[in-house]
Amino acid sequence: MSVEPVSAAAGGASAPHPDDETLARHLTDVVAGAGELARTMAAAGVKAWTKGNNSPVTEADLAVDRFLHQHLTALAPDYGWLSEETADDPARLAARRLWIVDPIDGTRGYMNGAPDWAVSVALVENGRPVLAALFAPMLDEMFLAARAAGATRNGAALAASSRTALEGALSAGPADALDTLARAAAITRMPRGHSLALRLARVATGEVDIALSRADSHDWDLAAADLLVEEAGGRLTTLDAAPLLYNRAVPRHPALLCAGGALHQVALDAANDPSAFSAQSRAAQPRP
Repeated sequence: MSVEPVSAAAGGASAPHPDDETLARHLTDVVAGAGELARTMAAAGVKAWTKGNNSPVTEADLAVDRFLHQHLTALAPDYGWLSEETADDPARLAARRLWIVDPIDGTRGYMNGAPDWAVSVALVENGRPVLAALFAPMLDEMFLAARAAGATRNGAALAASSRTALEGALSAGPADALDTLARAAAITRMPRGHSLALRLARVATGEVDIALSRADSHDWDLAAADLLVEEAGGRLTTLDAAPLLYNRAVPRHPALLCAGGALHQVALDAANDPSAFSAQSRAAQPRP
């Protein structure tokens, strides 16, 4: 897909910002183009190496990052920028709005030929996402969300599960986090997957009831999926039930839990104290 950047106004002045509806349309096109670039590079074969934090990166991560930066900053040159693959610029902290980008979320899967990786982009305003696009090219899934306007996958509206019971809940995440939940009730374990953003998005679609993540996820792993989940009626919070704030000096987060709105507090109670939750559940059961 060919994506043309939005040009500046004549005489060198910045073009006026598009309204958010127009911005959302541009975002969809840009993220689709980025996904196609990543898919094309994967088919041709890419070089990979290990970064300083012992995580993998490929030449496709960097190429997609450059593509997104070029096209998104053209839309609004004064918006800030935070990406996994760009050196952090503290100037972003003063930005009321900024793009938060993961060029390829699920790089290990991308490198190994797995389909569950995605391009993840969110526009954040005053610490919370207002627009989001998450595109999984190999799965042909385009997720979109806008503040107070709902979330979609390939144009179909999303709704998180209305489940209220932990017993049997479809749960995805690290094994140790699932082990904790399993001490509270007999959950149904789902594949963890390579992309954290896609894991969270499955809560927005209702395909997963509970998604968990360990500490040390970053803004770029979360921001787009956070808005998808919220607009679908779910919640993504810390284990203390605090909502996530983005564009802080250290864009890193503690352990998190994501679930449909009706199940979220129940799952938090179980994750924080599985023994007490299990005992309360047994006590609440009717006696024969």
